[in-house]
Amino acid sequence: MSEKKTGRIVRSISGFYDVRAGDQLISCRARGILRKVGNSPLTGDMVEITVENGKGMVERILPRWNYFVRPAVANVDALVVFAANVNPVTEPFLIDRVAAIAGDQEVPVYLCINKCDLDPALDLERIYRNAGFRVICTSAETGEGVEALRQLIKGKLTAFTGNSGVGKSSILNRLCPELALTTGEVSQKLGRGRHTTRHVELYDLGEGTYVADTPGFSSFDTDMMEIILKENLQFAFADFGPYVGKCQFHDCTHRKEPGCAVSAAVASGEIEPTRYDSYLRLYEKSSQIKQWELK
Repeated sequence: MSEKKTGRIVRSISGFYDVRAGDQLISCRARGILRKVGNSPLTGDMVEITVENGKGMVERILPRWNYFVRPAVANVDALVVFAANVNPVTEPFLIDRVAAIAGDQEVPVYLCINKCDLDPALDLERIYRNAGFRVICTSAETGEGVEALRQLIKGKLTAFTGNSGVGKSSILNRLCPELALTTGEVSQKLGRGRHTTRHVELYDLGEGTYVADTPGFSSFDTDMMEIILKENLQFAFADFGPYVGKCQFHDCTHRKEPGCAVSAAVASGEIEPTRYDSYLRLYEKSSQIKQWELK
């Protein structure tokens, strides 16, 4: 006899979903119809399941308030983007790409600059503080900034994301040593980390705090991320906000038009040049996508 339950997916790997329903952790498969309609379950989803002989089946995904393709996670309160300025060096575009996707869904983004014992990344910190981000500087080696990060994410469901090798899992081990997550060395030759996290898993840190650890990505992986409509892109850059609507032309794309308030703010130092460069790169990507292709 089957039993119906409601719970949250806390782990997704190879077509299996671990669902936390009350004090039970139930391994589930998903109904094929979900994949057929392009609605595969994600870690963080609230789902309805049926359970029979200890095995579960995901029958329905409850309404999401947000979701991301990469990192593949749903229903988060915030994204924590990890970066570093040493082994590997994080390209600002990677941060801006993720932050724009989150901004398009009105999900807060925190920037965690790790390995600050090796390089304080002062330019990176300045750029994103000036852009209005909450920035935490940490060291998984010394523990610096870890308690500040703990307080920032307390009581929230956050997803840790960032390029491979920046230390997401190492910081999680600092936040909760009993997790004992596997961490990897960074290749000195290639300057990037090995993908030690190969699935998305939700960890309970106590006090209502949950963290989804996600696989790291490289600059090549940004092409797999969501595309934002070019008309909406300006609104995904919060630091553009004070200048949007003040241009000479109401349909200004903030690229080459005369009388552009955004490009003027870049020239005067009010908007960071790297942020503007990222906007131009993303606009170019968005321009290549037809709106019907997104449906």
